[in-house]
Amino acid sequence: MDLIEPHLKFSPSGLLTPQHWGLILAEGPDAGTFLQGQLTNDVLLLPEGQARFAGYCSAKGRLLGSFVVLKISKEKYLMVCHQDLLQAMVKRLSMFVMRAKLKISDASALYDIRGLLGETALLACPALKEAAPWQARQEGETYFVKLHNALNAGTQVQRLIWLGLKGEASSAAFLNQLYPNITDEAWQLAEVLSGISMVQTATAEAFVPQMLNYESVDGVSFKKGCYPGQEVVARSQFRGTLKRRAFIVSCTAPMLVGQEIFSSEDAEQACGMVSSASKFEPIEGQAPEWWGIASLQLSATEHALQLGHAGGPSLMLKSLPYPLLEDL
Repeated sequence: MDLIEPHLKFSPSGLLTPQHWGLILAEGPDAGTFLQGQLTNDVLLLPEGQARFAGYCSAKGRLLGSFVVLKISKEKYLMVCHQDLLQAMVKRLSMFVMRAKLKISDASALYDIRGLLGETALLACPALKEAAPWQARQEGETYFVKLHNALNAGTQVQRLIWLGLKGEASSAAFLNQLYPNITDEAWQLAEVLSGISMVQTATAEAFVPQMLNYESVDGVSFKKGCYPGQEVVARSQFRGTLKRRAFIVSCTAPMLVGQEIFSSEDAEQACGMVSSASKFEPIEGQAPEWWGIASLQLSATEHALQLGHAGGPSLMLKSLPYPLLEDL
């Protein structure tokens, strides 16, 4: 299947204080071993000051949430998740702590978080320019984490997360003064163009990790020990039963997270769901477009796709900025 690469008049650079991100702190002597038994990726052997991407599944292998996990120290891990899932994630993870020596808490009041995009990301942390995704760099008591780049018109758009303790030498205030602000819409469009969806309330329990390509962006380890849903995730990978994948899509009509997608071949049964969405307004006088990531049945991608219902607005498939990991 030959897909066209996104080609938008979109080259943002700037800083964002993201309202759609939340922060969870796992702290205590057993923090590493506890998270190792809960998440889809290996965080126990993660070097201090480094990051990983990971999912958090139900016993049925369905994603309840997803995190960018930063290991501050042996006993302290910070986890970035979608804000609308934060309290549910704190509550659910805390339920399984039992006698383990750690505490799971909302860290939003303790840490500042910023998103850096484009040229601003390069200026703020040039050391991560050529780094692989999920690599991190510590500068004093603050951290930069490299996210997957967005790809647009053949250009790699750098994306970074910055994390620091609130009030730490006014680091966040310094960043705010140093770099221009960007809009939430610009950041969310870059997220879509990176091809990676973070789980939200509207998509919780809708997907196994491979339906969002998590195994292809280093979000799943098939070598680590047990975690909830591991058997389902492993069976999907090793038995060649992957029938859904995530794709970048565009549409001329509004697109919402959680919205169903239909194929022209089946008007009754949805063939996919929107997992991320953003509005793009090209230039004044031109009609807006909506871009998103959709998890789709592979068989449906050979047919016309419609948003919301059979006969709904047409969807266009676009290429991903990373290769898909083949079934093992």
